[in-house]
Order: sequence, then C-alpha cells, then structure tokens
Amino acid sequence: MDITIHSSFLPHEDPDATLAFYRDTLGFEVRNDVGYKGMRWISVGPADQPGTSIVLYPPAATPGITDEERRTIAEMMAKGTFGTLVLATKNVDGTFERLQARDVEVVQEPADQPYGVRDCAVRDPAGNLLRIQEER
Repeated sequence: MDITIHSSFLPHEDPDATLAFYRDTLGFEVRNDVGYKGMRWISVGPADQPGTSIVLYPPAATPGITDEERRTIAEMMAKGTFGTLVLATKNVDGTFERLQARDVEVVQEPADQPYGVRDCAVRDPAGNLLRIQEER
C-alpha cells in the first residue's frame, strides 16, 4: 500500500487567535481559510511538507453530535484534554526558548523522557496539547 498522512484535525474556539498561533508563533503556512455560517476552518502546515496539513475546525460544526456531547467537548478543550498533536524539531531546547519568549502556555519544559525521547509540551489557544519532540 502507498498511504500517506494528508490531514489531521484539531478543534479551535477563536479562529483569529488560532491562526496567529499556528502561522506567527509556529511559523506554519496557511493552506486554506474557509468561512461558512460564521465559522472558520483553517488549514496550516510546515512549508517543507506541502502534502500534510492540520485542519483547525470549529467543534460546534461536527455533524451528528448532541448538545450534551458539544458541552463535553467544550469542557475537555477548556481543560486541555481533548486534542493532542506531536511535532518534531531538531533542537527542542531552542524551539522551547523561542516559544516561551512568545508567551505560549507551557505545560512541560524540555526533559528527557524514560521512553527515550527529549520533548516539551505547550498548549495552543484552544487548549490543545502540543508535544514537541527532538528528532534523533
């Protein structure tokens, strides 16, 4: 089989804050920014990976979920337990310093993990957890 990762989805609550974080703070390029009925879907990704995108979507637009499920998603997003993304960098300490200088919400400073990676963790404006691992 010849299968690649095309896109992954993360929820957002504030499209402007989300766009600024992924574009200006992480340096991702904007691939698409689509509005519909007062909501926005924003696709971003690293410039050197044009075939892979993160689609930042309004969770309220998810079809087939109940109002109770929407409330649960909102609660989980507020706690930072709904969405997770693992990124990679050649220098996790340098990347962390640049993120910290931009007042990103820090969850964990760079550390060597017992499972063999060095990483750190931050949150995006919607509370999604971003773990950033050092490439080895």
